[in-house]
Amino acid sequence: MSEADPLVRRPGSMWKLALRIVVSGALLALVVSKASSVDDAIPDQHGALTISLLVAAVLTALVGVVLSAWRWQRVLLLFDVRVRVPALFSHYVVGLLVGNVLPSTIGGDVVRIARASNTVGSSKVSFASVVLERLTGFVALPLLVFAGFAIRPSLIHHANAWVALLVAVSTLVVLTLILFVAGHPRLAGRYAGKESWARFIGEVHLGVERLRRDPRQIVPVLGTSLIYQSSQVLMFGLIFRALDLPVPIAAVIAFAPAVLMLQVLPITFSGLGVREGALVLFLHSFHVSNAQGLAAGLLWWGCMIVVSMLGAPAFAVGNRPRSTTAAREHV
Repeated sequence: MSEADPLVRRPGSMWKLALRIVVSGALLALVVSKASSVDDAIPDQHGALTISLLVAAVLTALVGVVLSAWRWQRVLLLFDVRVRVPALFSHYVVGLLVGNVLPSTIGGDVVRIARASNTVGSSKVSFASVVLERLTGFVALPLLVFAGFAIRPSLIHHANAWVALLVAVSTLVVLTLILFVAGHPRLAGRYAGKESWARFIGEVHLGVERLRRDPRQIVPVLGTSLIYQSSQVLMFGLIFRALDLPVPIAAVIAFAPAVLMLQVLPITFSGLGVREGALVLFLHSFHVSNAQGLAAGLLWWGCMIVVSMLGAPAFAVGNRPRSTTAAREHV
């Protein structure tokens, strides 16, 4: 008996997408209007080194996707589901393609849930694994922010540094509340075993409960998350170096995760505008111009687009059910 598909297109999704695109355009226009000259974004010594660093950034993005698939695999083990990393990698790049390239009314994570449902044989397990995988990322990013300030405490005196700390602390507070609700037996726990849409919430509860009962599972899950998020920060570092931006390593570690947290706010398309504006905000005290901050954000997005294109063949073929041991156990 197949489970109901949790991915129902809600009325009004098209105008929400249109609104996000408009907001992205407005924010980008604002950053561009404050840029003194586009030439500021071009490094003085642009050549083989610049190209090599940008290629390294793309390769780092690719490694990051592999690491994210690995992180997803570790989360699925909480539900006693074993899936090979290549299969999860395929789902991940398709999700990135939809989230970063295609102006779709559904997000990349929604696509991942739908595709992984066939792989694991359970839409509720797929849903819960993607939710928990995302949540682990929001544990790692604030930790990296704090690490950056610990490495170089003087960063606290830079303009707008408090914003990065506020974002990190706020994220941890919200994450704590979400995990409390998800792990509480009388809140999310009461939906476990239900047959309605609420069973998806119940499955998230079961995953959190598994972590609570077996804390040893937390180490590999958070460990893979930290490694993955570090690769995302490294991408920013390589792009800053390619643009010859005078941003110290500690500042990259402190501010890049804050940018990554801010860009997931559901107000723009693929974080466009928010990401670039945040970079301008955090890097201004390092004598980085608006044009350079804009270029850094767009180059990061461009690297992700290049990697996202690996999902085009799988997206074109579609998602076919797989007859696996996991599927037979969870149907």
